[in-house]
Amino acid sequence: MRIGVLAVQGAFVEHERILTKLGAECVQLRKNSDLRQEFDGLVLPGGESTVQGKLLKELSMFEELREKIVQGLPVLATCAGLILLAETLEHSSECWFRTLPVTIRRNAYGRQLGSFSAQGRILGLPDQERLFPLEFIRAPYIAAIGKRLNNDKVQPIAQIAKMPDGSEGQNIVGVRYQNQIGLAFHPELTKDYRCHQLFLSLC
Repeated sequence: MRIGVLAVQGAFVEHERILTKLGAECVQLRKNSDLRQEFDGLVLPGGESTVQGKLLKELSMFEELREKIVQGLPVLATCAGLILLAETLEHSSECWFRTLPVTIRRNAYGRQLGSFSAQGRILGLPDQERLFPLEFIRAPYIAAIGKRLNNDKVQPIAQIAKMPDGSEGQNIVGVRYQNQIGLAFHPELTKDYRCHQLFLSLC
């Protein structure tokens, strides 16, 4: 199994390390010609979403990658990758692929809580009752979810019920929609590989 990992900016090496341990072959996607390779899934890593989006267009990768996603290529998107997929960004007209019908609130936890750790359950994972470590770095969350005309629904698969400061909430931090898994946190920074196993099962 071959996985294409977007490698124009951000934390892509950590994804490659886990996927390789799980038996997948990774190919780095850095330029348009890299998209001519065959790959069974796509990873959109964390980093700076605006930088990644602009580079994808400058490198003539954007339209071709978007078409692959629309045609059903399995995608694992973390943090900035989630923002790239989102249909809508709060307080911004700048959106990118628009393949995931959600509204994203960027840098949602403010400066003081910009990076934090938590634990939670993620629907669909192997050994689902075992808590998953959730690592957030200047993270977004999903402020609203929608559906397409074919009535396929976005399924929330992870929520944060209590913040590090003790405040309550039900922020959605992970969703699954058709061929897309979007996560506001960074599973690649943990030693728990179940999110990547879930992704590989789609591939």
